[in-house]
Amino acid sequence: MDHRVRRPAVKVARTLARERIEIQDVALPHPGPGEALVRVHTVTLCGTDLHIWEDDYATELPIVQGHEIAGVVESAPPGSGVRAGDRVAVSPMRWCGACYACGIGRVNACRNSSCLGCYEDGGLTELLPVPLGDLHPVPENLPTGLAALAEPASIAMQAVLRGRPEKGEQALVLGCGPIGLLATLHLTSLGVDVIAADTTPERSEFARLFGATSTVVVEPDQALALPAEPSLVIEATGSPAALTTAVDAVTTAGRVVLVGISDRSVTLSMRTLPVKDIDLLGSRNSQRRIGEALELLDEHRDAATALITHRFPFDRIDEAFPLLRSRSQLVGKVAVELMTS
Repeated sequence: MDHRVRRPAVKVARTLARERIEIQDVALPHPGPGEALVRVHTVTLCGTDLHIWEDDYATELPIVQGHEIAGVVESAPPGSGVRAGDRVAVSPMRWCGACYACGIGRVNACRNSSCLGCYEDGGLTELLPVPLGDLHPVPENLPTGLAALAEPASIAMQAVLRGRPEKGEQALVLGCGPIGLLATLHLTSLGVDVIAADTTPERSEFARLFGATSTVVVEPDQALALPAEPSLVIEATGSPAALTTAVDAVTTAGRVVLVGISDRSVTLSMRTLPVKDIDLLGSRNSQRRIGEALELLDEHRDAATALITHRFPFDRIDEAFPLLRSRSQLVGKVAVELMTS
């Protein structure tokens, strides 16, 4: 008879190799000092997750993916102000605190940054230890499953605020994927008029649910016909062609913010930027904006609900990743649900 004591186990979804993900049993995690144990409720997936799953990202496999995380506190240190049962969104970012960017408060651009689910094991697990400072309370009326959107919403908000938006001005958002749609939502909440543009009519029209006042379909090799000249452009596709479009479309003395990322090169005239006197700005991650993002989602729950177009239970996670690269249907955010209530 085997008298060995079986240790409690939890399930994790581990990406083992290219396009291969497997649910495994691992030992029950134990939170360290200053950490709470979070029972993960929902993880939403993004394009980065797709690239990691395809082994086309600067990530070492195997890894437990998932950086857009919401859950319920299972346990927390006494006196921490965090209690079992609290609903929370998780900030996945890690920064060094010592580099130049961190020293000026721009931890989003830390040169030594890390991120749960991207460079170290993340949220596709039943239980996750999380530093107390990375927990953000979910507003009372916001469903826990929608709180996972706080991470991408914080990235969109960072890009918007990087562009110094002004109430009443005209903005163009290039790309109606989740970041572009959430940027549209934030811009319109600030009183900015938004033109949303995408290569497909369905995606551009979808942006009207997020406050876009007009939409445009981008045609290959054709100049973008806009109803107004924008003073702010948010480029959320990562396409070199879209950057060229953004620089051409923005008015003189306007701002272009690049939040889309690509390794591909782009060629710009050395005349265009100085003659138009354009601010060309990059935007990465967010400066601790998860709390602000939760407020935005709470104020616009209908839009947040619409953004999640597909949901999968944890045991069907292998179906979620192929959907991310689908071009045959409208795909917003794909949610993996580890808890059913």
